[in-house]
Amino acid sequence: MSNSASDRAPVPQTIWAARGRHTGPTPEDVVRRTLRERRASGDLDDFSEPPVPEGSTDRVFEARWRAGGTVTVRARLTLVPVPERPGQERPEHEWTLVAEAERLWEEAWPSPATLFWPESGPVAEDGEWDHHPTVPGLRFRQVNALPLDDKEMRRRLRDAAREAWCVNLVVHEAMTPDERGRLPLARLLPPGLRHRVIEHRATPQQFRAVNWALKDLGVEVPRGGAVLLPPDPAPAGYDRQAYAVRSVFLDGSEPAELLTALREFTALSRPRPKGLGEALAGLRDNWTLMTPQEELERERRRVERYREALEAMTKSRDLYREAAEQAHEALAAYRDTPLPVLPQQRPQARNQSPFQQLTRTFERLRLPTRGQRPETPGTVPRTIPESDPDPEREPEGSDRV
Repeated sequence: MSNSASDRAPVPQTIWAARGRHTGPTPEDVVRRTLRERRASGDLDDFSEPPVPEGSTDRVFEARWRAGGTVTVRARLTLVPVPERPGQERPEHEWTLVAEAERLWEEAWPSPATLFWPESGPVAEDGEWDHHPTVPGLRFRQVNALPLDDKEMRRRLRDAAREAWCVNLVVHEAMTPDERGRLPLARLLPPGLRHRVIEHRATPQQFRAVNWALKDLGVEVPRGGAVLLPPDPAPAGYDRQAYAVRSVFLDGSEPAELLTALREFTALSRPRPKGLGEALAGLRDNWTLMTPQEELERERRRVERYREALEAMTKSRDLYREAAEQAHEALAAYRDTPLPVLPQQRPQARNQSPFQQLTRTFERLRLPTRGQRPETPGTVPRTIPESDPDPEREPEGSDRV
């Protein structure tokens, strides 16, 4: 997770956002064809393909429409090539779609995904756009059977829960469903939720295994029920046990209790998932598909920003000029002031360095010259008689042999 302030901000309720992966070689052709069809049918007001930096392999598409006939919605889809991985048969692209409405998003509005991508089954050579962005094998709009291996099941659910752009729903079958029960529940969801939900399905025999796999996430699925995996990052005070549905009837009827849980879950004020802040900034700051009125308003805002910048520069220039004039006045006053007369310096002897003073002290304490003994207080100095010509001669009667 990013730690920037934009990523920690809550997701606005005017935003519809989703991520996915396209498995075909030329997804930009699929998007262009779909946008032309939607504009021709009146579902879109207009669309455009803004230029990208030179050398970039990304592709960007913008579209605008009126949800409910009156609410303007602006949307931006970005295609980014995915590095090839072992076993990959065809080139793949990750897509990010962010749409913003003029007021709170309504789940009954058309799904932005079906305005950029074909809603029906895609042509084989065109690829498929409804794959999970990071976990291979998972699909939107389909039932995703959980792996038979317990460890693989645990790994898949953990990896899927980390992708907070979509809602992960785990359903346990109380008994083997019939043909209608094997259809995905996503088809029964409102359009605003249909392409944001990944449905994981556990067989009746996998009840203990699936709850063992969900232990790390702190949730459990009731027998014959469903549970919504906690978002990442989770909002403050999030109750992990509050979004478990006791019973989900897989008979083709509308799952009312599950719909209620999904509405409450998607309405949570939770931090933005990784990458949403950047995608939302691209939609708002780099938008190019404008009406003449919007272009006029944009130019007015630009002129206002220039006026404010020019006013700030003029004010800064005046402050600088005033400060420079004050500095010149202070310098002139300093030059006109006579210098004070310094007191007469003391004799040079008084200004000797400590080293010189120490040297003079040692000179005064210098020892007598060689051959002289210093007189000790209280002793009588020895005298040599003048009649003795050899002061070193031994006196008579000495004991020396």
